[in-house]
Amino acid sequence: MRLRFTKMHGLGNDFVVIDGINQAFKPTPERIRKLSDRNFGIGCDQVLLVETPQSPDVDFSYRIFNHEGSEVENCGNGARCFAKFVRDRKLTGLNRIRVQTSCDVLILDVKASGEVTVDMGRPVLAPEAIPTTYTEQQLLYPLPTSMGEKRIAAVSMGNPHGVLQVDDVASAPVLRLGAEIEQHTNFPNRVNVGFMAIRSRTEMDLRVFERGVGETLACGTGACAAVVAAQLQGLVDDSVKVNLPGGSLQIEWQGEGSHVFKTGPASSVYHGQITI
Repeated sequence: MRLRFTKMHGLGNDFVVIDGINQAFKPTPERIRKLSDRNFGIGCDQVLLVETPQSPDVDFSYRIFNHEGSEVENCGNGARCFAKFVRDRKLTGLNRIRVQTSCDVLILDVKASGEVTVDMGRPVLAPEAIPTTYTEQQLLYPLPTSMGEKRIAAVSMGNPHGVLQVDDVASAPVLRLGAEIEQHTNFPNRVNVGFMAIRSRTEMDLRVFERGVGETLACGTGACAAVVAAQLQGLVDDSVKVNLPGGSLQIEWQGEGSHVFKTGPASSVYHGQITI
């Protein structure tokens, strides 16, 4: 079969986006791996699938697949690309779009500038719900690693995140330590690992080793988790510019009990067809 797709990116975090409403597509792990392969397929960090809503109070269903074939709960950069895709492809004319993921409903607001603000919901801090093996909630959890014990914040933004504070993201051991912590036994569903360096009360630098992907140029849920972790430690204010390798996001959080809001760009690269 021939499959129509759009190649997109949010700050360099790239996606293959598929309209599953107007064409049939069964997302098997093998097909996801073939589409994602940068040498023999289209190439991407993740595949995003647009589907018809399963309930009347949402506009679309949204499924997310890592390039190695696993399905995941959430992707902040992907959500912005999702909003641009469904408007560009005339699947909706709404500026405010309600989208059902496997774990929550996202609200996507498309601005006149073309940027998209995503209501990412409330962060989850209870250790058993992230999930972690820790039994009591703490700002920072002790984590044994091959590079010594680290102190890590743990937050779920619909997917699990561990956040480490470092002096400089450029010299942080993102690949070595990120790969180790991603599969640490203290995180039974694996974990995305953020390395953040605080510049000021309103700005930070961040690199993220994503679960099932590796380091990416940007991670929207990772930026949200880092701001939540930093704010709980008293390091930043409630609106923070997060500088990632692919560009910057603006994250706002008013504190516990509040939703996290993420604003940033989304870009289409090209449309195409592929035989699968």
